[in-house]
Amino acid sequence: MRPTVTEPAREIDVVHETDVLVVGAGPGGLAAALGAARAGVEVTLVERFGCMGGNITVVGVEGFAWYRREQTVEAGGIGWEFEERAKAMGAAVPESQSLSYELDSEGFKVVADRLVQEAGVRPMLHRQVVAPVMDGDRIIGIITESKAGREAILGRVVIDASGDADIAMRAGAPVHQTPVEEMLAASVMFHLAGVDKAAFLAGVAADPQTYADWSSGEWVTTTDGKEDALFSPYLGKPSRQAIEAGVIPADLHTIGGTWGALHDTGELTYMNLVHLPECDGTDPDSMTRFEIEGRRQALLAIDALRRFTPGCANARLRNFGATIGIRDTRKIDAVYNLTETDTRGQGRFEDSIGIYPEFIDGYGVLVLPTTGRYLQIPFRSLIPRGVRNLLVAGRAIGGDKIAHAATRNMSCCAVTGQAAGVAAALAVRSGVEAADVDVAAVQAQLVHQGVRIS
Repeated sequence: MRPTVTEPAREIDVVHETDVLVVGAGPGGLAAALGAARAGVEVTLVERFGCMGGNITVVGVEGFAWYRREQTVEAGGIGWEFEERAKAMGAAVPESQSLSYELDSEGFKVVADRLVQEAGVRPMLHRQVVAPVMDGDRIIGIITESKAGREAILGRVVIDASGDADIAMRAGAPVHQTPVEEMLAASVMFHLAGVDKAAFLAGVAADPQTYADWSSGEWVTTTDGKEDALFSPYLGKPSRQAIEAGVIPADLHTIGGTWGALHDTGELTYMNLVHLPECDGTDPDSMTRFEIEGRRQALLAIDALRRFTPGCANARLRNFGATIGIRDTRKIDAVYNLTETDTRGQGRFEDSIGIYPEFIDGYGVLVLPTTGRYLQIPFRSLIPRGVRNLLVAGRAIGGDKIAHAATRNMSCCAVTGQAAGVAAALAVRSGVEAADVDVAAVQAQLVHQGVRIS
């Protein structure tokens, strides 16, 4: 048995009280805060890092809607607004493989600041949540740890947008987690400078890659066929050539993936080339090991690009994302858990709070929304069992593995986030539990906010 210590009992100051308390400022939490504020209540947004945007800004995942095609049916709402505001503020460029725009990971920090300020949301950054505050089975707030010590923040409704169901799990809600050997790989994102744009693009034109090429090497990706011939900004050959040349260890076959945007300045951003299986995003020791391993592999990838990719001979590392990118950890056992059948079969629900295009990316499956098909997302998938007054937004909502391969994507996190925020606001305004809110009223407010729900 491990030795233990006894933490002395103490009183913790309540530093703030609010109507809707959102934990986590990634795409889901940011959308939740904005949706709630626009529905007319006081909102507080708590975040452990010094910026909002989460996966976009902290990890460096700039491809917000890289699935978009001519026939794609869009969800609208705040996710769409993220792109439009970023474009208007010069923080987005056309995406290399779709009809969307790639968000600048640094510029979007300011986009998020502006959106939050305009909506009247109170941001509380640099605070790590360490525990929920409970009244029986009802959550009434959170305890945070920061440079200021421990502080309590209370909310009439709480939204868990942590990505890992941290609040739900600690509050006693049942959660489940994919076995670590089956988890979606984590990634260390990086950006390059010093790329010769003309030479790089000439190389891409001379040897264009498709989604069928994703199944080269150790990756095996199953599509439904319609994606196979479409262009993909895939970089797999440089690492294979580097292995043959002895530049990369022969047993390291997981370096390979996609590039994002290539700027006139010679910056090649959103390099999604390092994939780290069996990284557990709920285990700090695992994350420590893979943060270090991911950076090691990124330097190997850059060496391979310099040697074997046109235009990259003088490429250099510009920066890493501030933290490793996690795709897969805990999920709640919701009142309704989405299924693979729902995801692949255009599930329809009376309590729909938004739609998401038929985009599945994970567990060896890739399906792009090229034919107008889409899934409705039910409000019940945001409601955890066992804890009152709590809603969950983002990749931790209820669902099986293939459902998660769809709903984990950032644009879908914005859909569930906006819905959770609106539902929380209407629960506050009507004086009911979050789970008992009038779904028709939620749907009407979401439509008013520009969301497509059917």
